[in-house]
Amino acid sequence: MNENTLRKLLESLQTGETTLDHALARLRNLPFEPMGFANVDHHRSLRCGFPEVIFCPGKTVEQTRAIFARLAEHGGNVLATRADADKAKAVLADFPAAKYDELSRCITLRQTACETPHGHIAIAAAGTSDLSVAEEARVTAEIMDQHVTTHYDVGVAGLHRLLAHSAAIQRANAVVVVAGMEGALASVVGGLVSAPVIAVPTSVGYGASFGGLAALLTMLNSCASAVSVVNIDNGFAGGYIASLINRRCRHNDDAGTR
Repeated sequence: MNENTLRKLLESLQTGETTLDHALARLRNLPFEPMGFANVDHHRSLRCGFPEVIFCPGKTVEQTRAIFARLAEHGGNVLATRADADKAKAVLADFPAAKYDELSRCITLRQTACETPHGHIAIAAAGTSDLSVAEEARVTAEIMDQHVTTHYDVGVAGLHRLLAHSAAIQRANAVVVVAGMEGALASVVGGLVSAPVIAVPTSVGYGASFGGLAALLTMLNSCASAVSVVNIDNGFAGGYIASLINRRCRHNDDAGTR
């Protein structure tokens, strides 16, 4: 249940359109709902601004399907990450309005109107091999009502490709940089922008990249002051954090404190 849904419920109780018993039934599973194999956090949107997200690996098809249904019943948007085709097929059978993005492996269900975008998030990916992680960041940010621009295949091996997008990237309130191999792109972008840079190392690379560890260490040792780093292949975290930053920019603008 998100803040708008809770507000409408309380307003309808105040006006008499909703009975006390109905309101209690709606609120009974706050803050979480035990399901035996999971405790679904229905209160997270109120605390954090977005509902609980389903991480699909390690869950069965039926577990994924059941958790998705419980979250959807409360009227908010739903995001499931790292979903394989079988899990996506089962969820879409229950929710035809849901969408499955094969590249990012994300399932999304939008049930609330998208807020008017304010500012934007830029996502820069070093190479085509990094796109699955970059797209996970994009899908995450967009289901969180963010305007996203993408700048793909702009790695440091051809720096002119990045510079061709520099003006658009510099206008962003937050930048997600996705790169494997040696992971140098985050430092380069960090030296071009005044916004926070969320660096996402990927497991793309040859043997000595150690499954993304080389890119992770490069990003952690960046000399660009605005660069922070999330875990290997964690496009979801990159998109989520960038969305929180962009939301804060909007709140500051609305309050006249920018």
